[in-house]
Amino acid sequence: MNVDLFIAYLQHKFQDELFTLGLYQCILSFLVACFVAVVAIPVVIKISELKSLMEKPGARRSHTTPTPTFGGIAIYAATLIAYFLWPSIDQTDIYRTNLSVAGMTILFFIGIKDDLVGIDPNKKILFQVLAAMILIFFGDLRVDYLYGIMGFHHIEQFISILLTCFIFIALTNAINLIDGIDGLAGGIATIASATFGGWFLLTNHFTMACLAFTLAGALIGFLRFNFSKTSKIFMGNTGSLIIGFMLAFFAVRFVNLNASFRYEPTAFFNAPIIAIVILIIPIFDTLRVFLVRILAGKSPFSADRNHMHHILLDNGLSHIQATAVLCGISLSNTVLFFLLHRNITNTESLLILGGLFGLYMVVSFLLKMRIMYVSTHPRRRKAVLRRELQSGVLGRRLVDYL
Repeated sequence: MNVDLFIAYLQHKFQDELFTLGLYQCILSFLVACFVAVVAIPVVIKISELKSLMEKPGARRSHTTPTPTFGGIAIYAATLIAYFLWPSIDQTDIYRTNLSVAGMTILFFIGIKDDLVGIDPNKKILFQVLAAMILIFFGDLRVDYLYGIMGFHHIEQFISILLTCFIFIALTNAINLIDGIDGLAGGIATIASATFGGWFLLTNHFTMACLAFTLAGALIGFLRFNFSKTSKIFMGNTGSLIIGFMLAFFAVRFVNLNASFRYEPTAFFNAPIIAIVILIIPIFDTLRVFLVRILAGKSPFSADRNHMHHILLDNGLSHIQATAVLCGISLSNTVLFFLLHRNITNTESLLILGGLFGLYMVVSFLLKMRIMYVSTHPRRRKAVLRRELQSGVLGRRLVDYL
């Protein structure tokens, strides 16, 4: 990316009244969503406490006290209220964004049921497919161009429908799977929403930008309580399902719009790679966990403590430290790719991502080996126990053991 050209482009954009109006709308939507979430979450916490709707500590849990798990209700409400407050500046995507709200609402109720009484995984996948199909068929939203990756360009309609549906299901569940420690899913989703929203805004897709920044604002309001020690709340399956679905919508639309890169100077010729890089942590972690479980002869959907955030916790990091490490990796990869991507083909980029995934696997393996090594060497174990006592990890281990 040429920084001087980008600055000149921004200066030109600020002279455009329509862009300025769209920018103000995105900022107001962000602030209103954040405010609504901050106001709504204490109410959700109070009701959860009164009705005993709390998630108890367990062997795979990273918390030590019963905690409300309906933060997704506030995220959903904040997103809808802030998004529908303003008239749409452009009509290009208004129908698709409204359809995305319909799909999000389906998953919202599925998530509530899952948080309250649980739901069969097959039924959960079925409703994810239903939500995706609303956008695919009614909104004509499909990934039907692969930008020359491995020599593939345009693909058949049936294949594009299956691919788009798979992307929605994969990303929705990827966000759900990384929601295991304070701030991780919310932090990753905030970075991704703001990044997609920034591109939508700069390319005059104001409706998409408004929705993306609205979600980012709702997540910022949620994170204020997710990190709290006195009024903590989790997003639950309600939150992770709707967030994953919306991120999938942003990613697919981003790839869809950039297919005009041969004619539009603001479009990226490697949009699919950029979308993967923006969501690199949930994608890599889900792939790694599934691969490890399959190689161990287990179901890829079996529960364990093999996610990267669990490994970081077991190595003595606190929740905030582990979240900061993973969010930092996500943000730095995104920035570096935007700065360096111009002279790399899509096939080469995909191979580089494959190498990064291999490095991710090696690092996770070494960290797992370190855990085993520390557990069998008393002197080092004593030092680790001291750090765990200071960070609160030891307390969680004792609760799990008892």
